[in-house]
Order: sequence, then structure tokens, then C-alpha cells
Amino acid sequence: MAGVGKLLKQAQKMQRQMQAIQEELAEREIEVSSGGGAVHIKVSGQGEFRELKIDPEFLKEDTEFIEETLLNAIREAAEKAKAISEESMSAATGGMGGFPGLM
Repeated sequence: MAGVGKLLKQAQKMQRQMQAIQEELAEREIEVSSGGGAVHIKVSGQGEFRELKIDPEFLKEDTEFIEETLLNAIREAAEKAKAISEESMSAATGGMGGFPGLM
């Protein structure tokens, strides 16, 4: 049964590493700019949107163009946060994210 004890210790170590990564991701900020700098978005490494700034001149543009630009900026920020999170967690789990209960 020594193998089971070793496996449990490894799982606990991995859990601590994952917790540390989650805390790091919560503090990390990702910035995205769109529309030639008219839209700026800040998002955490966990995908929490923290800030949205829009150049007032940009709001004078066509409504459809504004909506499309905002949506693209939001999507880009979310994708970057997801990629950073997945990369960080994969490093901690050694690529074992496919096991039930790990991810």
C-alpha cells in the first residue's frame, strides 16, 4: 500500500500547486486594445473583466462598428485569459488535465 500513500502525497502537492496558480492568475492582468486603441480592456488571468475604457471619439462612430469592435475586444481578452489559464494549469498537472476531478 506504499504506492497509494505516495500517490496521495503527489495529489496533495499538485492540489497545492494548482491553488497557488489560481491565486497567481487572479492577480495577473491582461490588457487588450482594439479599434486602433479606441477600446481598452483589462481582464484577470482567470477571465474576470476588471476594466473597460472607451475613447469618447470612438462613440461617434457607426453603432454597428462600435458593437463589433467591442465584441471583438471582449472575445480577444477572454481567449487570452483562457489560454494563459490553461497553459499554467497544464504545467502544474503535467498535462494530466483529462483525468476526472483534475480539471
